[in-house]
Amino acid sequence: MLIDMLVLYIILLFSCCVHEAAHAWTAYMCGDDTAKLQGRITLNPIPHIDPIGTIAFPLLAIVTGTISGGRSFLFGWAKPVPVNPNRFNNYRRDDIIVSLSGIVSNLLLALIAATTLRSWYVFGGFLFSNSLVDVIRYFMYINVVLGVFNLVPIPPLDGSRVLYHYLPMRAAWQFRKLEQYGFVILIAFLYTGIFSSIIWLPLQIFAYIAGPFAGFR
Repeated sequence: MLIDMLVLYIILLFSCCVHEAAHAWTAYMCGDDTAKLQGRITLNPIPHIDPIGTIAFPLLAIVTGTISGGRSFLFGWAKPVPVNPNRFNNYRRDDIIVSLSGIVSNLLLALIAATTLRSWYVFGGFLFSNSLVDVIRYFMYINVVLGVFNLVPIPPLDGSRVLYHYLPMRAAWQFRKLEQYGFVILIAFLYTGIFSSIIWLPLQIFAYIAGPFAGFR
């Protein structure tokens, strides 16, 4: 159980690093080098570590899951990439692109994992160990969850930045005020089961792409 939780933690850490590095690289391509100057265009986890989201929360889940003998909910995040929208080539367009880049990176990772599982099945995947298949499967599902979760339009998630640009000016101003309550809203969103209802369909889509290896043993 401890080994399984540590594997999940490594996958989560890597996926969060890809997410933030995608934000940093896209912002740089759009004219803002703030994140680049802080060394955030990297998969090295150290610049992306958030003491609470990257260390405390995941390790607490690992400890409680190990003690209880069950699989606790592994949750975490990396340090948000600093962005200065005033330096974008086109403020509205580029802010939307940068906001979506992290989401796209996670869904691309999930797609790579899904097609890998499908390919292994079609071309003799039975030759691979169950443990390796499980790791790729976990990798796929974690990245689907990260991508869809960040698409939710609740501040400060990436989806909220996208929605902000499509709201009328007055509504957008009121919407930004929600950010101070964002963490509380997110906790309620997670624990009321709303997110579970939302994530079901994306998980099924990627499971269909992955084929028979998509199901947990």
